[in-house]
Amino acid sequence: MAPTPPKDRPNRYTYAEAGVDIDAGNELVRAIGPLAASTRRTGSDAALGGFGGLFDLAACGFKDPVLVAANDGVGTKLRVAIDANIHDTVGIDLVAMSVNDLVVQGAEPLFFLDYYATGKLHVDVAREVIAGIAEGCRQAGCALIGGETAEMPGMYAKDDYDLAGFAVGAVERDGVLPRGDVAEGDVLLGLASSGFHSNGFSLVRRVVEDNRISYSAPFPGGGGASIGEVLLTPTRIYVKSVLKAIRETGAIKALAHITGGGFVENIPRVLPDGLAAEIDGTSWAMPPVFRWLMDLGGIDDTEMGRTFNCGIGMIVVVREDQSLEVADALAEAGETVMRIGRLRKQGADGARVVVNGALGSKR
Repeated sequence: MAPTPPKDRPNRYTYAEAGVDIDAGNELVRAIGPLAASTRRTGSDAALGGFGGLFDLAACGFKDPVLVAANDGVGTKLRVAIDANIHDTVGIDLVAMSVNDLVVQGAEPLFFLDYYATGKLHVDVAREVIAGIAEGCRQAGCALIGGETAEMPGMYAKDDYDLAGFAVGAVERDGVLPRGDVAEGDVLLGLASSGFHSNGFSLVRRVVEDNRISYSAPFPGGGGASIGEVLLTPTRIYVKSVLKAIRETGAIKALAHITGGGFVENIPRVLPDGLAAEIDGTSWAMPPVFRWLMDLGGIDDTEMGRTFNCGIGMIVVVREDQSLEVADALAEAGETVMRIGRLRKQGADGARVVVNGALGSKR
């Protein structure tokens, strides 16, 4: 039996003394309420405070929907954000990494939930991060219907935090991608990325640290932006433009989100057996931030191609005679579109992706 403390002994233990500030958590909930409300869409009022988030799928008008779910994080890009003290963009990254995975299956993102874990809850920092999450949701057209904030002293350093995101979308059953008619001769269109997106940052950080470069230093040719600001350029969200092109043209057969593993790991995920992607690496120019990292770290073309998107964040598979129509629809929706290759029969070497010339080597 546990000993009973004397009645006159003061309360020596509190949750706050142990490192968890309930009042700060409540303050954060009040601060982010308007942010969540700004993401309202059909099916959700995006109100916070309940034990679970509600979403009315029937209100969205689907006839025979299939739900699609995805979750992801931001990886060690968070370390750059923390060290550079720039917190308002990583929330966009968090949303982007999940909703871009939904749209490749033809799904419209419906709602999003986030998980924010930290050693010490700094309300101002957390609010900046969640403001970015709300902005990402607005860009994707989905509602931020809930989340979790965990203050965990002893698990994280006081100024560190981690993020995870969870997205759910829906697509009509007959609209699920990739379609079954992906075939030899289909054209590959590439959509420009906004930078490194949220992949490869362990390598980025290693190069920066080994060269003793400050994130506050100006980026060469960056128009006054710091290296930290350039590296933290948020992941492009392709949802609205791609859904528009899918619905207007009915011609998109498959999509590949180019994340960790680059072209070689991601394109084969949407190809039927026996087909390979032939990429013309000279058909686009790699953005300056990639060249800067290559030169600074002495990184070769192969390593760049297996780690980063190299300037192409999404690949669209279409029939040859419909490629111009799809490219025009995507361009009208704001994308920079490049024809970067085609599908062919898989060769005897078994390669699923064949690159002619270094990726992004157009001069």
